[in-house]
Amino acid sequence: MNNLTTQKPAGSRYSTMSMVQVAIFGAIICIMAFTPFLGYIPLGITRATIIHIPVIIASLLMGPKKGGVLGFVFGLTSFITNTVNPTATSFVFTPFYSVGEISGGIWSVIICFVPRILVGIVPYFVYKLALRFVSEDTRKKGVSNVGLILAGVTGALVNTLLVMNLIFIFYGDAYIEASGKAAALGYTFIVSVIGINGVPEAIIAGILTLCIGKVLLKKNVRERLGF
Repeated sequence: MNNLTTQKPAGSRYSTMSMVQVAIFGAIICIMAFTPFLGYIPLGITRATIIHIPVIIASLLMGPKKGGVLGFVFGLTSFITNTVNPTATSFVFTPFYSVGEISGGIWSVIICFVPRILVGIVPYFVYKLALRFVSEDTRKKGVSNVGLILAGVTGALVNTLLVMNLIFIFYGDAYIEASGKAAALGYTFIVSVIGINGVPEAIIAGILTLCIGKVLLKKNVRERLGF
């Protein structure tokens, strides 16, 4: 009985700390999302984003489950932004916006949420896989520079590649026309968006994940922060 009573407060502390950690990262995501020109950077008909970076970092620190939750928060901010402050192509992210006869639907919700949830899951496993190929000393420290870069780049590309390819599958011609381009361009236009938006986002994510992860993933720092 005594063991049970002494263990409950400890478990409660860890549970509370875990919720606080998720809440802090969620607050960072929301601040970035709803601060003009910070999280979502307007590029005319569309927006570039760096909100995936705290989601990736959270995935590495707290694991894929909490990373997935924060990926959902990322998707929710995109859903709200595209509903309240839409661009010409916002119908691909929300069913509550339309352009002429073109309107969003259930596929808009899938495009908005599924890739963003995976941003909080995939980098964790990429990083763990990378750790298998480093020295024993690096593995004990738990910090791999190559792994951090790969996790950051992968997380960004998961977002861009999934979003753009799902858009092409479900809203291809409508999206291209709403972007002011000829529908005949087809997948060529999707590739151009991936190149213009996705590649720089992936490079920035790799660099920032490396810089931030090298500090936060150190064993002594993680212990101090309760991760």
